Amino acid sequence: MGKVVVNGVDGNFGGYVAQYIRKLLPDNQLIFTAPSVKKLTDYSETAIECRVADFNSMKNLTSAFTGAEKVLLISMPFVGKKRRQAHKNAIDACIAAGVRQIIYTSVLSAGNPLNPSVENVDHGYTEALIQNSGIDYIFLRNSLFAEAFISDYMRAVKSGENTIEKNMGDGRVGFISRQDAAFAAACALNTHLIHREALNINGLELLNYSSFLKIANNVIGQNITYTPRTDQELFDYFDSIGVPRNTDGDFSKSPIKATSEGMVTFGTTVREGFLDVSASDFSSLCARLPISVRYMFEHVENYLLGERHPTE
Repeated sequence: MGKVVVNGVDGNFGGYVAQYIRKLLPDNQLIFTAPSVKKLTDYSETAIECRVADFNSMKNLTSAFTGAEKVLLISMPFVGKKRRQAHKNAIDACIAAGVRQIIYTSVLSAGNPLNPSVENVDHGYTEALIQNSGIDYIFLRNSLFAEAFISDYMRAVKSGENTIEKNMGDGRVGFISRQDAAFAAACALNTHLIHREALNINGLELLNYSSFLKIANNVIGQNITYTPRTDQELFDYFDSIGVPRNTDGDFSKSPIKATSEGMVTFGTTVREGFLDVSASDFSSLCARLPISVRYMFEHVENYLLGERHPTE
């Protein structure tokens, strides 16, 4: 097997992939990238090849990807035109470097043009570019990360709130741990059996938000309720507590390290049934079941969002 590239090993998701892939492949088959040399120091004394990757420069990325058979393209932590351009740079660089397969972290229902998520435009665009590039691919269409909702729940507990406002209606979603999604990415990098496929990386069970809260309350010992809101009511709430609308905003004083546009429109996708997808390819790819929401709350300190690592 040729070398594989794991991009963004300095980030939350990429850090987990780096940890898991080292259990599947020897260090001398790995290329790790980050935006600067100082973010690669953890691997400087290993056999892993460390390279700086600038997603604003196709020339730099071509050099970073040269000699690789597979490249893991982790979706950039910003939304809109900048992300689409960064992804295009990466895909063009893969073509120029002779990469054989791209593993791309997408989202459930990315292939559905009616999906109302603000992020769906970026994911659909990126998937289409890869499909038309001639390069082999695996799309890992991840469900919503449980850590975002667990962190929000624990924020409410800490603040003494007795209810949480969401616009998810009674829609169901298979919450997946970010750690599981990262493990799936490592497994995809390690297989030669999957070609030109989109895989649904879903959680263990489909839950509406009331059921999610029931599990959380039972484990944590709280009685927090769910207050359904409209999209506009939720935008107004997030504005009132200082949550930025988009990734260009200031997160320094935000109690939630996510954008309101992302959260509200993902809530809309849940309410309208776009994420009510029972099929999951996780166990077939990874040879185990995904982590349950209950287990995550029982070990809650290990399943929080962490700090944002935006690099533009």
